[in-house]
Amino acid sequence: MANTILRLKHHRKAFHALGLFSTLLLVMQRVGAFEFKVGEANGWTVPTDSNANTYNQWAEMKRFQIGDSLLFVYSADKDSVLQVNKEEYESCNSTSPTATFKDGHTSIKFDKNGPYYFISGVPENCKKNEKMVVVVMADRSNQSSTTNQTSSASPPSPSSSIENAPAPSPVTEIAPSTPSAESPTTPSGASSVFVSAIASIAAFAGSSMLLVL
Repeated sequence: MANTILRLKHHRKAFHALGLFSTLLLVMQRVGAFEFKVGEANGWTVPTDSNANTYNQWAEMKRFQIGDSLLFVYSADKDSVLQVNKEEYESCNSTSPTATFKDGHTSIKFDKNGPYYFISGVPENCKKNEKMVVVVMADRSNQSSTTNQTSSASPPSPSSSIENAPAPSPVTEIAPSTPSAESPTTPSGASSVFVSAIASIAAFAGSSMLLVL
């Protein structure tokens, strides 16, 4: 009888340990993708130097991949964000954008690789370089040699990457998201198939332990 009780206690401890392990793995899954705040502290606005490509310079310093997202923070009553094609970007044409965002706190998630073009919904602001090109690379969960090679290379500039990159699919308007932390780069989504598989195995093991009990 004493041995049976002891075994049950050990089984319960093992089950709790597996449960904690599964929870930890699920949390780890949410560390792979990132949300980048456009313009960081200044947000989405007309650059201080309207002759400089401020936002493109900022974008060239980042490495955007599928699953990442951009956060645009701006005054909803004074500005907006338009996703456009290359020609509309270059001419600041706001008449037929792919998507329009006016909520003041816009989060746009990348679902495909290639260039994404954004301009201010105010034509005069766009002409003062409130516009940006973002080149999205491969998925963070893709562990192929192509991804590894890309990770070791320096981020390509929009001017050198846009011509050969496939055009992204239209992005529908996204509802306002909960404000992110102070840091311009914060975790935002799942990223690893391997971690997901381990989490599933751990959950299965925990279920099997319940049957033993």
